[in-house]
Amino acid sequence: MMHRPPATGPPRTSIARPTRTTTASSAKNQAAAVLTTPSLDQETIMATATLIASSPRASAAFPPPLFPPLLTGTPAVLALDLGSTTGWALRGVDNRITSGTMTFKPTRFEGGGMRYLRFNGWLQEIARLGGPFHRIVFEEVRRHVGTDAAHVFGGLLATLTAWAEMHSIPYEGVPVGTIKRFATGKGNADKAAMIAAIRARGFNPADDNEADALALLLWATDARGGLA
Repeated sequence: MMHRPPATGPPRTSIARPTRTTTASSAKNQAAAVLTTPSLDQETIMATATLIASSPRASAAFPPPLFPPLLTGTPAVLALDLGSTTGWALRGVDNRITSGTMTFKPTRFEGGGMRYLRFNGWLQEIARLGGPFHRIVFEEVRRHVGTDAAHVFGGLLATLTAWAEMHSIPYEGVPVGTIKRFATGKGNADKAAMIAAIRARGFNPADDNEADALALLLWATDARGGLA
């Protein structure tokens, strides 16, 4: 193949051919170009406005929370004295102790199972308000006065342990004598002695059920008793 050297004559200059446009369309295009093409001064002003330095007092990328986070350094513990009138005591995550009594007895036109449905619902509610629970302790009764009391205790205990298993919460039964000995120094203390011992610690239980629950809670959270 032959290779031809480039031409040595004067460079060729291309001549732009005029485009035929009407006067109206040419004016319209010029107006559109003016409206859509910013000048150099406008671009400089926009860039300057966009790159304004942030103030040293400017807040962080995320605004602060409206409410402070809940402190959860103290594990929540629930203590129960199961029975026809159930005594309860709770040490919440804020380390405050609340207590009281509850009755889940069904009404005249309700079945016996309503007692345990109410107890289950109460557990859900107290866990929502004072939980999550780190541990549940209950008074472990081995001997009951009557058959009905034994049936009620067994039903409440079954409901409690099933609920705790469902929510993966550790639970423990504590013998009655252990609780009485911790509160009064005697394993066979009567109800009046239990109430007096708890009042001496600064509480005001309404009855022996609430006093037993408070004693059990103190045992569970005291270094000499159980561990929280």
